[in-house]
Amino acid sequence: MSEIVGMVGMSHSPFATLLPHGGPGEPGARFLADAERVAAAVARLAPDALVVIGPDHFHGNFYDAMPPFVLGVEQAAAFGDFGSRRGELPVASELAWSIRDGLADAFDVSLSYALQVDHGIVQSYEMVRGGAEPPLVPFVVNTAAPPLPGMARCLELGRAMGAAIRRSAFPGRVLVVASGGLSHWLPSNDPRDPMPAERRVSMIHGRRDVHAFSADREPRVRAMAGNPDAPVNAAWDAWFLKQLAAGDCEPVVALGDDGLSERAGSGGHEIRAWLIGLAAAARPLVWTSYEPVPEWITGMGIGATFEVD
Repeated sequence: MSEIVGMVGMSHSPFATLLPHGGPGEPGARFLADAERVAAAVARLAPDALVVIGPDHFHGNFYDAMPPFVLGVEQAAAFGDFGSRRGELPVASELAWSIRDGLADAFDVSLSYALQVDHGIVQSYEMVRGGAEPPLVPFVVNTAAPPLPGMARCLELGRAMGAAIRRSAFPGRVLVVASGGLSHWLPSNDPRDPMPAERRVSMIHGRRDVHAFSADREPRVRAMAGNPDAPVNAAWDAWFLKQLAAGDCEPVVALGDDGLSERAGSGGHEIRAWLIGLAAAARPLVWTSYEPVPEWITGMGIGATFEVD
């Protein structure tokens, strides 16, 4: 039987590790310092595997066929976007198949035997693992545009995932990691919305040459760094984290997709990863850090709960 020994919820952003940082007073310094503290706590837990839940940013999934959920069961490779890790990642296949079996009766989850993941999975894995190299189970949630899985559905899936982990024959300690930004406003990723024709084509057909697509897109995203007018709804972020700390997600679910977009922006749909992770761990978060950093486009938050041996 596996044991869920803790859960970490963490924002990701290309700029958290891409940009050079100065002293303690510089933007993002508190977030990075807290990430190091969380990594030290994770090291003390000594997990045998990590289940990492997060989105894809059009490096693995495109609108030629966009699944709401993808589970990596055998091989996974980090794309290496924005200077993040590139290459093969260790996968806990036995645990991954246990999760698949536990979800199969109630959830239609796509399987990948060769999953490509970007910073939405990799960055949080890198930041919490410290110097260790535990295998992971990558679980990708579509947060870009329809088919957005309903938030209530994400909670149901998380509960089933947690039960599947605890029933697994994988003989070890499992840490759940939820990787998702809080409030941030980004250009629409819905192909039905007005946008430049070349961008729409790349979102649908980018799989044909994903490296060319990424090379074209990444400079545009980098150019957004340092924008002091990039909106972040810090008040809403605080409310959301308090709901998670109280273990009360129903008011979040009640917002619906339109209410979430209005309050947290298009990027706020990444909170689905937090909802799944929270439900899987089945215990409220202890909110430990939050830093609104508009210069990096997204509010940076860490929420962590740990079991103590």
